[in-house]
Amino acid sequence: MTDNRNMAIQQMVANMQVHIWEARKQQCWPEWRDIDYTPSYNKLYYILEGEGWLKIGDHELYPTPGQLILMPAHIQQSYSTISDKPFLKHWCHFSATVGNSDVFQWLDVPYCYDSLDPAIMKELFGQLSEANMQSSVTARLKEKSVLLDILSRIIELEPIHILQNKTDEMERLSVIQQYIENHLHEEVTVERMAAVLHLHPNYFIKYFKRHFGIPPLRYMNLKRMDKAKLMLQTTSSSIKEIALSTGFDDANYFSKIFRKEVGYSPSEYRSQL
Repeated sequence: MTDNRNMAIQQMVANMQVHIWEARKQQCWPEWRDIDYTPSYNKLYYILEGEGWLKIGDHELYPTPGQLILMPAHIQQSYSTISDKPFLKHWCHFSATVGNSDVFQWLDVPYCYDSLDPAIMKELFGQLSEANMQSSVTARLKEKSVLLDILSRIIELEPIHILQNKTDEMERLSVIQQYIENHLHEEVTVERMAAVLHLHPNYFIKYFKRHFGIPPLRYMNLKRMDKAKLMLQTTSSSIKEIALSTGFDDANYFSKIFRKEVGYSPSEYRSQL
């Protein structure tokens, strides 16, 4: 079941949508203080200089220069100066969602991170702030790319787990994911998927989309394309055989869907390898 949970976490992260609300480098003022508030966005603080106090839920922190702090959304927080040397910090307010759910409401992640290369972090946060202050389309792409880079670096430092109060829900999601993986070669309806979780089909569609960000049939189609790409990479199976293995009776229709999703025909995809 651990492998299923890991697969569910990977799928959640793969479908995650990030949006940067604001990112800046800031010298905190002596009156920098707010007690017991609950933000609707996630926050990153990268401490450059100074001292201060943070509280996230029941956890109190006194970050030092070079530490990165992750403050998840929807958790009660507080902050304050503690001396005449308030923080100089990079900060970012952002959302990270799958469907209607914030990713960090599911994951048990540390709040404080060490062992990050200071030069790299300063460069990344500088790029993030610069892109956030610009109004071009490329700046929106750039800031998302940089934020994902930062998040990937901190996730590499510590293993991530499902929050204890989300374990049962993740088990349900893992069950339907495993069912889909085991039936990619068949024609599977929403009704059959819903029956696995003993849910009404209409509710199941909303439930699935809320957690994975896409409808169940769309998810299954993408999984079929992933399996097809793997078979094209690692086997000598014919296009017809791959089509049958991924639930398509018609090889031509399979090729049409593959081109639509991947950008190449199956033969072109294989030849490029």
